[in-house]
Amino acid sequence: MSCRRLSQSLLGGALLVAACWSLAMPAADAAEALPPDNVMHVPWSRQAVIYEVNLRQYTPQGTIEAFSAHLPRLKAMGVDILWLMPVHPIGIKQRKGTLGSYYAVRDYQAVNPEFGEMADLRDLVQRAHGLGMKVILDWVANHTAWDHPWVSQHRDWYKKNAKGEIYPVTFGEGEHKEEWTDVVALDYTQPGLRQAMIEAMSFWVREVDVDGFRCDVAGLVPMPFWRDARQALDKIKPVFLLAEWDTPAMHDGAFDMTYDLGLYDVFKAVAKGNAGKSVLVDFLKQPKQAYPADAYRMRYTANHDSNSWQASDAEAFGPSLQAFAVLAATLPGMPLLYGGQEGGLDKRLKFFEKDPIAWNSYPLGDFYSRLFKLKHEHPALVNGALGGPLQIVELGHPTLFAFQRTRDEDQVTVVVNLSPSPQSLSDHPVLGDLTLDGWGWRITTKDGAKLP
Repeated sequence: MSCRRLSQSLLGGALLVAACWSLAMPAADAAEALPPDNVMHVPWSRQAVIYEVNLRQYTPQGTIEAFSAHLPRLKAMGVDILWLMPVHPIGIKQRKGTLGSYYAVRDYQAVNPEFGEMADLRDLVQRAHGLGMKVILDWVANHTAWDHPWVSQHRDWYKKNAKGEIYPVTFGEGEHKEEWTDVVALDYTQPGLRQAMIEAMSFWVREVDVDGFRCDVAGLVPMPFWRDARQALDKIKPVFLLAEWDTPAMHDGAFDMTYDLGLYDVFKAVAKGNAGKSVLVDFLKQPKQAYPADAYRMRYTANHDSNSWQASDAEAFGPSLQAFAVLAATLPGMPLLYGGQEGGLDKRLKFFEKDPIAWNSYPLGDFYSRLFKLKHEHPALVNGALGGPLQIVELGHPTLFAFQRTRDEDQVTVVVNLSPSPQSLSDHPVLGDLTLDGWGWRITTKDGAKLP
């Protein structure tokens, strides 16, 4: 479940999204000073690209086995980390829609039979590793389905209302009240719950050899739990953890990477003409929160939540999509590609029903391949503190945005036209003479390579 995955019965759009993401972390975390750089990133994450897999919609079959056939294609495209949306059995009680939400987990140590069997997942992980890719699982630690065995076996592990009743996950009051009616919230004041949850996560690392987790609404779960979980998992093997949250505190001893929610919102605003170049520059130069130097931020133009609940690529970006994909791939941070985007995904995928992706012969596959090849080959684009810092190039132009990243002898220069009209520069000391089509872009490297 996610704050951006709103109930079908409630208000959609920005109001509830903003309200949900403004739900405070515990007060101590909200006021916490800049956390130290105390997460040891696995080496394979340093120049990695992450790719989100929606198994239900990825193929007509919607199975792990059917998805596995795409592994060679994804490797060739430059994908390094496969993030699988939850693979667990889905709750039946209070289920939403026909198939239910992936985030209403009924069993933490089993595979959804709609997707296949445990053996299929083990085989997928083994095949991905054989190709040099890693696999992380989506993990829902904040809540379970109503019919998870813990509800009857460990009622003390759940939050309760004033009447002592387990109740749906609920946010806000009055007209802004939101209920996730298919799930119930876990109570992390209970030591037994913490131990059981860490053991469940450990199972997948130990028994299936997964390489980490993307952790759903991570900020709603106490940070001490995440630190304990990280330590326990790293004792099995070093893992990679992505938090669906965007506060610096998440990097304090637990997570490698957090969502850059703010940048995504800026991208959309500029694409729609509701903001200009100056808003992007200000966001990058004067971030509202200070992150550790080696914290990874996830940059993207889509994920499962934004696609299903906010806008498809066509709605959010239209002809500007490639311009913002270039920025997501080259600004400091790790780029995410949502499965289907390389196929020109132009619709909002249904969340609780079957709605297969139409791949259309992968019209953007080569575009993303070139971006990811650049990411892999250039030390300046390394993730975290080892990459080149962002240096914005002053152009004196209202819509052309340019920056450089330099590390040792390597340098990458990016310029993007943030408008639908052709724009030009003449005799610029860094960029020289330049003309870009509407939403056009150019990437050059110190060795003279140039894209497109």
